[in-house]
Amino acid sequence: MTQPAEVTNIHTRLLKCALEVEDSRAYWRHRSGRDSPAAEVAFGEYWFGARSMAWVEVLLTNLRARFDAYPQALRVLHGWKHMPPPTRTAICHWHLQLADPLYRAFSGQFLVQRRDGGRPEVTRDLVTEWVADQGPGRWTMATKIQFASKLLSAAYAAGLVKSKRDPRPLAVPRVPDDALEYLLHLLREVTFEGSLMDNPYLASVGLDGSVLTDRLAALPSLRFGAQAGVVHFGWRYDSLEAWAQATVAQEEELRS
Repeated sequence: MTQPAEVTNIHTRLLKCALEVEDSRAYWRHRSGRDSPAAEVAFGEYWFGARSMAWVEVLLTNLRARFDAYPQALRVLHGWKHMPPPTRTAICHWHLQLADPLYRAFSGQFLVQRRDGGRPEVTRDLVTEWVADQGPGRWTMATKIQFASKLLSAAYAAGLVKSKRDPRPLAVPRVPDDALEYLLHLLREVTFEGSLMDNPYLASVGLDGSVLTDRLAALPSLRFGAQAGVVHFGWRYDSLEAWAQATVAQEEELRS
């Protein structure tokens, strides 16, 4: 069985669909079967409220790419009914990174460099220039501007950008322990560029260096150690689903 992987080919799905946290939540809640649902089903059952059929089709195309490509994760998300809002936002951000290499590079490299530099802010013009550098001659100016708008919209929804107006200060969002544990267990089962200690998923939310090692050492699902530059991950659970069964499922039972 092929291991799920982060997407590496640049595409344009982001032009129609940004982070969509609440729509993602609705998708997880309804997405229980093995087969992918038809748009007519989601539309007829009001998965996303009173949305048009055209918008439902757009949502399904994007959410399938973000979540169906990672089956274990989707099963965990379906059962996680009472996920706290900050956790939900972080998970949507990471899954968009997995599914969209442009957003991954934007949030996990470009914004990180800006945040760590002398002027931790961005403007739409700066982002438009960055987009142009990612695919010289690939897109028209109108498309580059639209990409910049969607990238900034997604970053704002993820808590990476503080404002919708230029200049836009950059921020480090709060990442709850359950969100961080979810990501680490997910990445164990995904082919991605980087390592568990150095990747755009963690970097995008300000988790690196001593900040990251301190957080990892305190996580209840890990036996993490770091000494003289050598790190050790001791996993208490064999998989993402095993972690969820031992933690999320128990929390859900207490709430039911």
